[in-house]
Amino acid sequence: MSDEHAATGGITFFYYDDIEPASRFYGGTLGFELVEDQTWARIYRIHRDAYVGVVNGARGFCRPQPQSAVLLTVLVDDVDAWYERLTSCGTPILAPITTHEDIQVRCFFAADPGGYALEFQRFLDPSISRRFAPS
Repeated sequence: MSDEHAATGGITFFYYDDIEPASRFYGGTLGFELVEDQTWARIYRIHRDAYVGVVNGARGFCRPQPQSAVLLTVLVDDVDAWYERLTSCGTPILAPITTHEDIQVRCFFAADPGGYALEFQRFLDPSISRRFAPS
């Protein structure tokens, strides 16, 4: 692919009736760095070139939905530590820690303040983990 058609990053945006609880969750509970605050939209760095944005649904392109089919997966080194962190903060857990031997993944699922599903996952196969590691 030529440089003029190369992607330079990506941001996943979630839409809320009230972005303040989502902002506290992504910035405080998860500890993601706020890199852009546009008042009605805020962008947080998950890791290096991976971002999540929270948007006031009354202003953004999309509108909040009662049930979302979106899943944000956050790759982590220590699934158990993240599970403890989120349960101690009262974050709703959608599914407990599970190891999926067939796909070599250890993970759990939680919900953010707007009901969006989040997966905290570690690839157990080092050759797969390396594919997602920063170069």
